Amino acid sequence: MFTTLISVTELQQLQSSRAPLMVFDCSFDLMQPAIGRQQFEQEHIAGALHADLDHNLSAPKGAANAASGGRHPLPAREHFAAWLRSIGFDSAMQAVVYDRQGTVYCGRLWWMLKWLGHAQVAVLNGGWQAWQAAGGATESGADKPAPAPSTFAPSAPLVRLVNVREVEQSIGKNSQVVIDARAPARYRGEMEPIDPVAGHIPGALNRPFGSNLDERGQFKPAAVLKQEFESLLGQRTSKSVVHQCGSGVSAVPNLLAMEIAGLHGSALFAGSWSEWCSDPQRPVARG
Repeated sequence: MFTTLISVTELQQLQSSRAPLMVFDCSFDLMQPAIGRQQFEQEHIAGALHADLDHNLSAPKGAANAASGGRHPLPAREHFAAWLRSIGFDSAMQAVVYDRQGTVYCGRLWWMLKWLGHAQVAVLNGGWQAWQAAGGATESGADKPAPAPSTFAPSAPLVRLVNVREVEQSIGKNSQVVIDARAPARYRGEMEPIDPVAGHIPGALNRPFGSNLDERGQFKPAAVLKQEFESLLGQRTSKSVVHQCGSGVSAVPNLLAMEIAGLHGSALFAGSWSEWCSDPQRPVARG
C-alpha cells in the first residue's frame, strides 16, 4: 500500500500486477482553467482519468453544502464520494495522483481521498515529467467511461480540516502555527494577483510549496524535509501546524512533505487566504 509517494517504477509494477488501481491526472492552470483537460486529452498516463479542480475537486461557488469557504470550496464529503462512485472507484483500489505542475493540484485529490478515509492514495513522485522521462506508457483522448458505478462510501477522515473560525480563535496561541505556502511577495503583501486583499494571517510563517522539491521536480529526501520543517517550526509540534495558501490547493504539498518527513498530524485550512480576507474585520499582516 502506498500512502504518500509512489515512484514511476513502483507504479509500472502495480500496473503489470493488475492490482486494483486507479490513476488520476489532476493537471490544471488557475489562470487558464481549460488547459488541464486539454493537456490530458493530448496525452496522459495510459488508463488515467482526469480530475478537474473546478468541476470534480471543488464545490460550486456559493454552494450551500460546501465543506469550506474560499475560491475553491471543498465539496461536501458525500457529494465527492458520489463522483468517485460514478467513475467506478472503490475502497479496494490504490489511487495514484499526478499533474504537470509540481504536485500543486494532484495534492488536493491526495488530501481529499484521505479526508474520505481512504488511506491507499499516493502522489507520483516527479509527476508527468518523470513518467515521460522513463518512457512510461501513454495514450490520448478523453476518459473512458466506467464499466459500472461502485459502492464506495466515506469513512472516518484520516486528515484534519479546520475552518476559518478555528484559525481566528487560535491566533497568537501556542496551540496553532499557520504555514503559508504562497510566494514570498504575496505573503509579504507586496502584490496580490488573485485575491482582493494583500498580506497574510498574523503570525503565519512562510514556506512556498515549491521548497519541497529538488531540481528534478521530485520531493526532497525525508531527512532533508524533516530538518527544514523543524528549523522553521522551532519548538512547535507538527500537530500545531495549520497549512494554508490562497485557496487551499497549493498548501497541500507542504502538508504532504511533513507526512513524508514523519511529522504527522498537521491540518489544512481549506478556505485559506481567499476566505480569510473576505471579511474586512479579520486582521491582516504585511511585511
